[in-house]
Amino acid sequence: MPKSIYLLLAALLLLAFQGCTQHKVEVAPVEIKPIHITIDVNVKVDKALDDFFGDVDNAEQKIDKTSSTTQ
Repeated sequence: MPKSIYLLLAALLLLAFQGCTQHKVEVAPVEIKPIHITIDVNVKVDKALDDFFGDVDNAEQKIDKTSSTTQ
């Protein structure tokens, strides 16, 4: 028998065995959990900025008062 017949028989056997197998794929549900995030805020810097700009605001008010009294 020629080699091509052996190759053809081998291919047919592979196809026959491939049809006998079973594959199952199961997809499980995905669980989504909440994420908790903690953010630390540096309050000391915030207070220092408020104090700095508070001084600037007070200086502006003093300038406005002196300029309005001179006019």
